[in-house]
Amino acid sequence: MREITMSILSRSNISGNNTIRQFFSSLVSLQGVQKNLNIDCLNSTDYPYLCFFPQYALPNIRAPFFILNSAYDVYQFHHIFVPPSSDPRGQWSRCKSDPGACSTSQIATLQDLRSAMLTSLKQFESEREAGMFINSCFAHCQSELQDTWFAPNSPSIHNKKIAEVVGDWYFERSAAKEIDCAYPCDSTCRNLIPSDQMSPKFQLSPSCTFGSYTILCKVELKVPYITFLPRMESQAPEEDPDLVALTFSLK
Repeated sequence: MREITMSILSRSNISGNNTIRQFFSSLVSLQGVQKNLNIDCLNSTDYPYLCFFPQYALPNIRAPFFILNSAYDVYQFHHIFVPPSSDPRGQWSRCKSDPGACSTSQIATLQDLRSAMLTSLKQFESEREAGMFINSCFAHCQSELQDTWFAPNSPSIHNKKIAEVVGDWYFERSAAKEIDCAYPCDSTCRNLIPSDQMSPKFQLSPSCTFGSYTILCKVELKVPYITFLPRMESQAPEEDPDLVALTFSLK
């Protein structure tokens, strides 16, 4: 069994409040889902809601896993790290719409978000069966679109696209651990920035990208509000028989 994962990081916002922890704590209580969380994770903490966060749950996963994420995950940036409640004057509005418009101090703050992501991943760098692709693109979810997964101009690290690194991990060709340099060094990034904080519509930003902490799976994943049934197809894309073709169905 092999897994590919996606993560929301437990991280305080720019006001110093960890609102996402409060949210998940309320969610666990409201839905009564503590009994469905990983038992090993639950035994390691006095706070069951922490087991909603991959940084706490992943160490207890036995199946080989691959972590796909942007170090500047745009959802975490907009809704967790700099939510509207922490920026009542809208001083981050331009930066959110276009990373190229961020001030020097805002970029330094975003580098703290990247550092927190890399620190949470440090424990998996020595895991032989774990793979990772952590780029520096402003994005959320890079495995669902061919443009970011495997296209001529897809994001890459060390000249390897996401699909190629996942293929190296799945077929055990190499350690398959790629971590990008810090923004704005990556010229392969293609950023999607939400045009409205609560809207599903997106606009392309010339200085941005797609990306997120994503996990690939061959097992059924159950979370309290939805069941994901990732399925690994037997055939690979015609472009390269060694690459992995993934199909995800929702129940």
